[in-house]
Amino acid sequence: MKIGELAKRCDLSVHTIRYYERIGLLPFVDRDRSSHRDYDATILPWIAFLGRLKTTGMPVRDMLRYARLRQRGRETEAERRHLLEQHRQCVSEHVARLQECLLVLDGKIAGYADSERKDQDHAPQAQ
Repeated sequence: MKIGELAKRCDLSVHTIRYYERIGLLPFVDRDRSSHRDYDATILPWIAFLGRLKTTGMPVRDMLRYARLRQRGRETEAERRHLLEQHRQCVSEHVARLQECLLVLDGKIAGYADSERKDQDHAPQAQ
């Protein structure tokens, strides 16, 4: 598939895909007779995984480290697992902080709702 189709299927920009290639997150891709990139569908799960790492806040340097380890094969599985376990711990801590923030927001929202209700209860009734 061409880069434009890959971009649409992955919900990324063409620029992002080229950037990922340039820095080494994506492997170099074969080119057709016209020198256009010609991607195989097998790259889709990898790009989806990179998207999840990005969404969870993994720094690009760690994503690159993971990608380099992945390219080396099975001998790096323990190292990759360790990297993902460390990242999971960071994500878990971040989720806990976000949960605390949600509780504070819920309390503020409830306070405003109570205040509005009290104001309506004390408002003069129209005849």
